[in-house]
Amino acid sequence: MVEVANPALNAFLTRMGEESVYGQVLIQREGDTWRLRHVEDRANETLKPVGIQDLRMIAQFTSQGAFRPLKSAPNLQSGWHAFARNAAELEAALNHLYPGSIADNFAAQQNPPPVTHYREFTNRQTGMYRITQMLNDEQAGRMIQACCHPQFCLKQRFWTVEGLSPDKAAEKSALSCLEPCAVLLEFARKAMRIEQAEVKNLSISIENLETINESLRYALEPSAENIREADFGVPLNPRRIGLVLEKLNQTFGTTKAEEK
Repeated sequence: MVEVANPALNAFLTRMGEESVYGQVLIQREGDTWRLRHVEDRANETLKPVGIQDLRMIAQFTSQGAFRPLKSAPNLQSGWHAFARNAAELEAALNHLYPGSIADNFAAQQNPPPVTHYREFTNRQTGMYRITQMLNDEQAGRMIQACCHPQFCLKQRFWTVEGLSPDKAAEKSALSCLEPCAVLLEFARKAMRIEQAEVKNLSISIENLETINESLRYALEPSAENIREADFGVPLNPRRIGLVLEKLNQTFGTTKAEEK
């Protein structure tokens, strides 16, 4: 059988070297093989051995059993390790954990990278997602910052909207994001529905505003409450909390509590 050249995989292997952290996965070369495990398990030698195919199921659910709609979310379960016997198995393993990421990373190295920005992406939406076109740049920027925050996604966002800068590599991970995803599209739809809702004017003191800000930040901390990641109909959904926080900060500025 003739081996087909894979420039994306070859470029990835060249950049990786003897050890690399890819999302939440630690990859270590061991002779002609590669060992993969969760980065938090670097010093753990009592890990469950799994096969390459098992990684697909590991990527599907969190350690609490919740479905992971976004595979680049920083909630990959730990406690396992797998061995890739060759480059093809390594590619398969990483595609199970982070689907399509090797090809996306290779594309991101092009000059310029093939990016689809927010307006281009939403302007081709129809049906119930046409509403996402109605967010103005400021509203879309807040929504993107809330949805794509490092707390929720490890991909470096190359695409943007007017007034919002792309992600810096140091803020995220080696994973590349070249266009908005389905999770963001659904969140954008909900964000526009929220903007269209009835508005009530409210006078509030700086002290109370600081309390609200700190309460929102506390609510964003990981908790045991079982709220599905992409269930944006729930008021306590963490991305919705982040969206409110972004709007407060842009409207009223940074509070004293945030400056400390």
